[in-house]
Amino acid sequence: MNNAVIIDAIRTPGGKNGGKLSDWHPASLAAHVLQALAARNPIDVATIDDVIMGCVMQVGPQTLNVARNAVLTAGWPEAVPATTVDRQCGSSQQAIHFAAQGVMSGAYDAVVAGGVEVMSKVPLGASIIKGMEFPFPPSMLDRYAETGLPAQGIGAEMIADEWGLSRADLDAFGALSQQRAARATAEGRFKREVVAVPINTEDGEESMVVDEGIRPDTSAEKLASLKPAFKEDGKLTAGSSSQIADGASAVLIMNEEKAKALGLQPRARFHAFALAGTDPVTMLKGPIPATHKILEKSGLSIGDIDLFEVNEAFASIVLAWQKETGADMNRINVNGGAIALGHPLGASGSRLMATLLCELERTEGRYGLQVMCEGGGLANATIIERIESWN
Repeated sequence: MNNAVIIDAIRTPGGKNGGKLSDWHPASLAAHVLQALAARNPIDVATIDDVIMGCVMQVGPQTLNVARNAVLTAGWPEAVPATTVDRQCGSSQQAIHFAAQGVMSGAYDAVVAGGVEVMSKVPLGASIIKGMEFPFPPSMLDRYAETGLPAQGIGAEMIADEWGLSRADLDAFGALSQQRAARATAEGRFKREVVAVPINTEDGEESMVVDEGIRPDTSAEKLASLKPAFKEDGKLTAGSSSQIADGASAVLIMNEEKAKALGLQPRARFHAFALAGTDPVTMLKGPIPATHKILEKSGLSIGDIDLFEVNEAFASIVLAWQKETGADMNRINVNGGAIALGHPLGASGSRLMATLLCELERTEGRYGLQVMCEGGGLANATIIERIESWN
């Protein structure tokens, strides 16, 4: 079986809802990271076997196969194919899985996996169309008639209760995410992964290079003053939940021998993959069984993992996962997460991969584990192994 390796991983800065990236067409923003990936790496894009991109709200400017539209917008050859996938919040992590597994099987030599979501233009829930049938048929609703199928925020509240997490716990984690992201930005930790995006302003064009959602002065005390976001007596607030965001990201994945023949230095090797399904009521517990499965498959223990990226959909998801796995908090989301950097849905999986890869390199760690909760009670988990040099 072939080894699948990462040659490069990049992302745009996270744009706030209605912020600097809000005027970008999703296909154009995705095309921007494709062009940047090609500019950074000496590879003939005509040899790319496929482009696989995640996108959750596939409606309006994000419909009709946004990945294909991005390829054409980027000016890449018409012969380069592309497809768009949806595994909810983990869509681009799933795109990475499909891409890497295609390389490992021999179906691909070189493939780009990534994702895009411009939530300012295509908001959460936009693909539920008035006048058309609801996504959940009566028989599915009957299956969950006793509990109903609440929104994710309510599921996250239920998880906070189940794992005994207090409002103070959640506020403290929300503040930590902001503080870590601010420190990472100040220390230049994101420089290798972030590609500049040109923004038109009243004064001309500027180059956007910093995530818009970071609030360096955030403290747990300040977050304690916020009102609950999802229910009147709830614990989660806007300060302990992921930010609505705009963004795009992409990862160049190749057959290790092909990369060697081209003189390209791989940065990491895919070590293991796992998926999990859980109940769609609490919905967001999936990272826990996905982590157990991937560790069992890989033969690694939680202590063998140098860094973790656990998507910060809500603070309760990460804290419940940490309680269940016993992972060292000093290794989890060390540069902040979606609470500070934003969660542009379809782009988040490959955004996390770019951050994980760069931080493994900075700290000279060996193994990194990425895991994400997903709508419908799903989760993806991936372990990568940093490559120091050719064997």
